[in-house]
Amino acid sequence: MSRTPKEGKESKPHRVRSHTIMGQEEFGSGKKSYWPELEITGNIRNISPAVWSMQHLTSLYLNDNCLSRIPAEISRLEHLMYLDLSCNKIRSLPAEIGELTRLRELLLNNNQLRVLPYEIGKLFNLQNIGLKGNPLTMEIQAVYSESNGTLKLLSYMLDNLAVTTPHPPQRPWIHLGDADRTRPSCIFSVMCYNVLCDKYATRQMYGYCPSWALEWEYRKKGIMDEIKHYLADIITLQEVETDQFFNFFLPELKNEGYDGIFSPKSRAKHMSENERKYVDGCAIFWRTSKFSLVKERLIEFNQLAMANHDGSEDMLNRVMTKDNIGLAALLETKEAAWENTGVQPDKSQVNQAVLVCTAHIHWDPEFCDVKLIQTIMLMSEIRQVIGQIVEDSQHRSRLGRKMEPNSIQLLLCGDLNSLPDSGVVEFLTKGSVSMDHEDFKGFGYKTCLQKIAMTKSNNSLVNSSANIYTHSFRLAAAYDFSIMAYTNYTYDFKGIIDYIFHSADTMSSLGVLGPIDPDWFRANKIMGCPHPHIPSDHFSLLVQLEMRPVSMANNHPNGLLHR
Repeated sequence: MSRTPKEGKESKPHRVRSHTIMGQEEFGSGKKSYWPELEITGNIRNISPAVWSMQHLTSLYLNDNCLSRIPAEISRLEHLMYLDLSCNKIRSLPAEIGELTRLRELLLNNNQLRVLPYEIGKLFNLQNIGLKGNPLTMEIQAVYSESNGTLKLLSYMLDNLAVTTPHPPQRPWIHLGDADRTRPSCIFSVMCYNVLCDKYATRQMYGYCPSWALEWEYRKKGIMDEIKHYLADIITLQEVETDQFFNFFLPELKNEGYDGIFSPKSRAKHMSENERKYVDGCAIFWRTSKFSLVKERLIEFNQLAMANHDGSEDMLNRVMTKDNIGLAALLETKEAAWENTGVQPDKSQVNQAVLVCTAHIHWDPEFCDVKLIQTIMLMSEIRQVIGQIVEDSQHRSRLGRKMEPNSIQLLLCGDLNSLPDSGVVEFLTKGSVSMDHEDFKGFGYKTCLQKIAMTKSNNSLVNSSANIYTHSFRLAAAYDFSIMAYTNYTYDFKGIIDYIFHSADTMSSLGVLGPIDPDWFRANKIMGCPHPHIPSDHFSLLVQLEMRPVSMANNHPNGLLHR
């Protein structure tokens, strides 16, 4: 958020006002007028209530009058960006002025204000507030007189505004189905959660949140309380700082019976040890009483782009420069994972292999091509990981038997930074995407993507005759896209970008954690998260899954297709 105010104007704002008057001929021809700005000047003492119903206004100039008060109804002008109340006799402002969150300029010069409502701190889009010529308290004057006085004052007011918002109600559990007690099944829960990395939690990014509520020491308690409240059997986290993983998440969760793995983004490799502590990455945790770790794998998208660019400048300049990662953990179920689930599996089925993957895909909406390519890379790497696991098992298997490709089930969680109608989600859910999909933006990726997504030895992962890229898994989304309207909730963006996918033929969702009550957001006028009651700008996803042993699948064991 850019804040470059020129403060201290005594009366008039530094904007240039202009208007034209419609002639009789234009009026007679039926031309419609549109006036988003309104100016009322001339020793006015009272404003008609009709003004507060003009919700289309973006600018309101009430300067150089004799107004002594501004009513709370001014909050109705929700589109207001410029408000000039200079040179009046105003003694106080209503708390409701803090609801005009689109305001960019608020001029209050030369009035009789002694105090300001703390709610002014909620005006995080404000670039300039004019306060000169008011008998304000020394405390307010001291803050306002500092360099970047507008920003400092807003932070001060917001940080001292009492939090009266009630905690959101408990998120509902949405029942989707019952476990089949007539055959062996493993019932376990999975959480996916972007915890918001400390270095990204700034006032510049989240100006509507008090500074103290953005501090890691405050937020980490809320994050861990949520994780411990649900205690999912498998937990995948994104935006975990390196130091936070080793000194907070891992010790805390080990005390709860978990173990975990972590990898930072690729940039960490080129940093000093001290700098590396603050690089964020992905983490996977599992309950050790139910799962054991067999193998882990880091997936670096920039390295894959460099190795497979095949002369594509777009691959080098757009994809290779992004250091997002994926992380995979091959887990095996233990006997305890199958307890109290009905019919027990055969001994040969107890140690079911599950490949758990998490990823944090590039964020920028302008790089939807990069998002899709990173996802294609991810699925290609997952297939290679499974192939390597199978090959290794031919030589030494912890199970005492050889693994087959179809014996490994897949769980994919992450912040994909992509909406449900994106090429990324289409590719994952449908199993294919057109080579000419609009998300590629016409860049020159075809040759190098065929190199990444296709090998002759496995009967071609790219169906060139159909002009599509495919992956080799049958996946289902744990959450129906109608259940939650958004998984990421900020002032500028609200949408579904976090997902849990699982093998479609051997796993099914028994229930999911529902959304935070939307009425809570509306009733309390929550502009975005983080919030003192919500520690991240993302909401956690939680699903309870029923997993059947591979041999119990009807069609395609593990959802792995031989294309």
